[in-house]
Amino acid sequence: MVQKKSNHAKARRRGRPRQYDPERALAKAAEAFWKHGYAATSLDALAAATGMNRPSLYAAFGDKAGLYLKTLERYQQKSRAASKQLLADSPTLRVFLKRFYEGALDIYRAGGTEARGCYSISTAPARAVTDPAVRAFLAASIGGTDAFLSDVIRQARERGEVPSDADPEALAQVATATLHTIAVRSRVGVPRQQLSALAAATIDLICGSEKS
Repeated sequence: MVQKKSNHAKARRRGRPRQYDPERALAKAAEAFWKHGYAATSLDALAAATGMNRPSLYAAFGDKAGLYLKTLERYQQKSRAASKQLLADSPTLRVFLKRFYEGALDIYRAGGTEARGCYSISTAPARAVTDPAVRAFLAASIGGTDAFLSDVIRQARERGEVPSDADPEALAQVATATLHTIAVRSRVGVPRQQLSALAAATIDLICGSEKS
């Protein structure tokens, strides 16, 4: 009798949903997508990465596409928070842009010997072709980066750090384009020194050549 109760209790425990940490699960899922891309990352691989079985993944995040979109949103939130933090001590535009690009390179090169790049730029464009939700996310993300940088450049113009006739929107798009170029080149293993030099050239284009 005692043995039957014990088996019944074990069965109930096995049937209960696993406890999970949503933040950790999204981080591990993002690592899998980041390394292999969306199409090549199977549900089994995601289950192994997160430590969750398929039913638990579906219950927590929906299907694979829903999980992927949540990882993109998480990455975007963290990136935007980090970018805003760079302005905490009211730096000049040149100092901010240096921090902005070097901070991005810290992320893009954080995969060790593996080429990594930017999570969204490395994985989302291919998926955006067939997934309207990812396409809308990517468009909004690029537009958001443009708007953020445009505002920073506009304030710098008001402080006299760039010419009064400078176009903040156009310069912001150049700055964003450089960010994406660095992301792609990081993905294929271009050395950081070369990427930093590319960022420095863009900074000089926006702020003017730094006087010796």
